[in-house]
Amino acid sequence: MSPVQPLKYGMFLMPIHNPAKPKAQCYDEDLELIGRCEEWGYEEFWVGEHHTSSYENIVMPEIFLAKAFTQTERIRMGPAPICLQYHHPAQVAGRLAFLDHLCKGRLNLCFGPGAVPSDLEVHNVEPKNSGAMVAESIDMILKLWAEEPPQEMTGRFWDYRLKDSVSAELGTGVVHRPYQLPHPPIAVPCMSRGSGTVKMAGSHGFQPFSHHMLHREVLKDHWITYSQAAEQAGRTPRPQDWKVSLNIFVADSTAEAKRLARENSLGGTIEYILTFTQKFAGELKLFRRDPEMDDADCNLDYFMNEVVIAGDPDEVTRRIVELRHEVGPFGTLVLVAHDWDDRERHLHSLELFASEVMPALQRQLTPNPVATG
Repeated sequence: MSPVQPLKYGMFLMPIHNPAKPKAQCYDEDLELIGRCEEWGYEEFWVGEHHTSSYENIVMPEIFLAKAFTQTERIRMGPAPICLQYHHPAQVAGRLAFLDHLCKGRLNLCFGPGAVPSDLEVHNVEPKNSGAMVAESIDMILKLWAEEPPQEMTGRFWDYRLKDSVSAELGTGVVHRPYQLPHPPIAVPCMSRGSGTVKMAGSHGFQPFSHHMLHREVLKDHWITYSQAAEQAGRTPRPQDWKVSLNIFVADSTAEAKRLARENSLGGTIEYILTFTQKFAGELKLFRRDPEMDDADCNLDYFMNEVVIAGDPDEVTRRIVELRHEVGPFGTLVLVAHDWDDRERHLHSLELFASEVMPALQRQLTPNPVATG
């Protein structure tokens, strides 16, 4: 196994915003957050894709990120995920290659399914086909980027063909390739224990990206499942490839942090997702500590006590170190962005994390050099 690496940092913007807030204000605040993350030394920023939600209101993250790339210089960014059921693979391949050239290779990718029921309905997607559609689309996108025309592929959900109209003289029949060759880094979202997506990450060399509402028992399973799949495919599991997203809130005291996190948009987001999942999935098994846990106990108290990390800088540092030692050596900690319902306190939390927690984690997680004499 590779040696343990120091932590890197990312930010995930679902986004969940107050629908009463003007959309332009939401987007301006999100762009401001990206700029601040670059100043604070974050390595990456992720943005979700949702088409028919008043709460999650970024419809095409590539457009949003194209603007964000012009306002930043270093930070890598990407959609998380690109909802592959809703787009023809050739469209995805072309526009991502285009964006990668525009940003000079700062693009990260996350390929996965969309799960908002109204998004599925408006695109006439059968939910039970989501996993197969994502897998087929990934295969087609990678093939489009890797092969020279003429080429074609017939699948269960999509076909493409570049044969009759290929002309080297006129430059037709060409699928543009990304700036980063053979392609930008690819992550996949990971939710459940022993999931096929976690196994695909290990077997294909993709980066596993664990959801922000998962208990540490599920995160442990992700690392084990990913490592086993990688080894079975003849790959070495790379801890630095594993991304774990977390809901974190920092304040001057632990009591204040816990109170604010429960009462502000962080706690509101958790309650929204629980209500949403219960309504459309009928159960909360994805978020349970263990399969025997009752859904009635999978409530805000459970998340605040066992999943969310809220505290003063010392407490937050302690809990992140403890989590990493317990679940496995994830390489990137991805914080979750929340609506600035209290701008001053949210920014103070983020600034405390950057100025106090990140340096403390660097000291505690960086291996000590071997003494020589």
